[in-house]
Amino acid sequence: MNVEQQINLLREELRKHNYNYYVLDNATISDYEFDIKLKQLQQLEDAYPEFYDTNSPTLRVGGEITKNFNTVKHDFRMYSLANSYSKEDLEDWETRIKKLVDGDVEYTCELKYDGASISLTYENGNLLRAVTRGDGYQGDEVTTNIKTINSIPLKLKGDYPPRFDIRGEIVLPFEGFNKMNEERMEAGEEPYRNPRNTASGSLKLQDSSEVAKRPLDCLLYHIVGEKLPIETQFESLEKARNWGFKVPEIAKLAKNISEVFEFIEYWDEHRHELPYETDGVVVKVNSLYQQEELGYTAKAPRWAIAYKFKAEQEATVLNEITYQVGRTGAITPVANLEPVELAGTIVKRASLHNADQIEKLDIRVGDTVFVEKGGEIIPKIVGVDLDKRPINSTPTKYITHCPECQTELVRQEGDAKHFCPNADGCPPQIIGRIQHFISRKAMDIDGLGSETVALLVENNLIKNYSDLYELTVEQILPLERMAEKSAENLIAGVEASKIIPFDRVLFALGIRYVGETVARKLAKHYKNIDALANASEEQLINVDEIGDVIAKSVIEFFSSEENRNTIQRLKSFGIKLEISEEELAGQTNKLEGETFVVSGVFHKVSRNELKQLIEKNGGKVSSSISKKTSYVVAGDKMGPSKRAKAEGLGVPIISEDDFLLMIS
Repeated sequence: MNVEQQINLLREELRKHNYNYYVLDNATISDYEFDIKLKQLQQLEDAYPEFYDTNSPTLRVGGEITKNFNTVKHDFRMYSLANSYSKEDLEDWETRIKKLVDGDVEYTCELKYDGASISLTYENGNLLRAVTRGDGYQGDEVTTNIKTINSIPLKLKGDYPPRFDIRGEIVLPFEGFNKMNEERMEAGEEPYRNPRNTASGSLKLQDSSEVAKRPLDCLLYHIVGEKLPIETQFESLEKARNWGFKVPEIAKLAKNISEVFEFIEYWDEHRHELPYETDGVVVKVNSLYQQEELGYTAKAPRWAIAYKFKAEQEATVLNEITYQVGRTGAITPVANLEPVELAGTIVKRASLHNADQIEKLDIRVGDTVFVEKGGEIIPKIVGVDLDKRPINSTPTKYITHCPECQTELVRQEGDAKHFCPNADGCPPQIIGRIQHFISRKAMDIDGLGSETVALLVENNLIKNYSDLYELTVEQILPLERMAEKSAENLIAGVEASKIIPFDRVLFALGIRYVGETVARKLAKHYKNIDALANASEEQLINVDEIGDVIAKSVIEFFSSEENRNTIQRLKSFGIKLEISEEELAGQTNKLEGETFVVSGVFHKVSRNELKQLIEKNGGKVSSSISKKTSYVVAGDKMGPSKRAKAEGLGVPIISEDDFLLMIS
């Protein structure tokens, strides 16, 4: 046996033993024997570097340093899940589903593990890269750190596809978390607060050998890719296990919603017996064909929903109500509480939402209040223990003037919040708009954080986000905690943001009600900032999914002389305020004003490609047939009820070939 064969044999042996131990929990050799084999392999690899393999078992010990984590675009978007909190929510979800697909619907029920989301890409059976969720469109590449997690296979076995992504959660089991905290306390260090945040923070450690010391695990549950040899979600879990992934065995195929409820009820009671944190159940339509039929909303798949277990609740005393000013001028009342432990974290503050909520619950300073941490990140007050209310208690009077600039607050009819109208002179609004501009989902400016923005504003170096592009290293060096390298990185980050595409720049401008999805629709429709700025309210309302509230807000933004001047400055600095030539390539208006429903299985193009072609040619894709539907593009296996509905409404049904001719 030659050296290369010896190395490959040892690698294969170690992978097998690693899988048995970390995935199957069934060790077949002792730790000592495993370490001896690992040392043998390390010695051979050191002596014969020509046989280096990026996915060798020896690399799991870490040692590589990552200074900057590259931003990588996901091949397939990572969506969020819609949440439900009651059986009625689930029944409503099922009703919506059954209106959109034909035939019986089965469900796969899985536990919702509370960890850090990860997307792993495999090519020809090898781990190619690992990327954090980020904003769903792009995330940070953390491959080096992920390779140290023993339950993640570096090479696959079996009949895996040539290339695919698999999604899951990086978790920290309770046992390992508790052991880490014992060691920290023995060393006189502060213990970690909860497993989820510790797992998430581990992914961005610069030294991978530090990550290797943490007992992280990876639970996988969702495969995505083109033309995969899988027909159902439940089958995909089985396939993933066979390829070498650690897929939780706790999954159930439910024939109907009643069986879904049985699964939820059982695990709501028994979840505390699990070795990991879990906060609910994810219910998915089992058929991948039906999943494709159902599609996605702007934020979440229609074919899946998360049922959240009842939130934990604690009682504590409300010491003070303070008021925060947001970047749009919205005032948010905040409850400052006697610290209380809730869902693994110490809670000192909770949102009170608005004046109506305070009045509805009759919340007063000095009250003993019930605090809950549900689907939201920020805890909320859900009630008051009136039996413990102090005798001298007085009702809360909502503030009338801005706590920052003393401007009188306004409240428009139909709006739950009060606003400070002093947009150009109220410091938190100025700072907030710039912080939004530089944020990850917007301009994503490296080297510039929220605290630095506040420092720049307080030192009169910037007054709005366009001023960022005139900053120099010499100007910012005197700032507190600003070294020369940090200053250079900040300027480099500002310069690099000039390549951010138009839709994200539009989102970064901070126009009220223009979130990521609306910004993409407006950018796609108007193609440049001037066309958008000159659009009338009526024209804006005619854009898909743009209502009168958004239209009025856009008109108001561009009617401001200061905003128009800011846009001109951004143009002069080379910011992308129009769709690029590459993005415009192949786009037409051939299908403008037409709405399509896509149903069935297609052969020349995939369903997703077909939808992209519709949108690229100016059309709109809808998930359900109505009087507004222009055409149904029908493939094989189109459901009979959809066909009957289209025929009943007189909607033309065209084939894949008919459609391709239409746009040719």
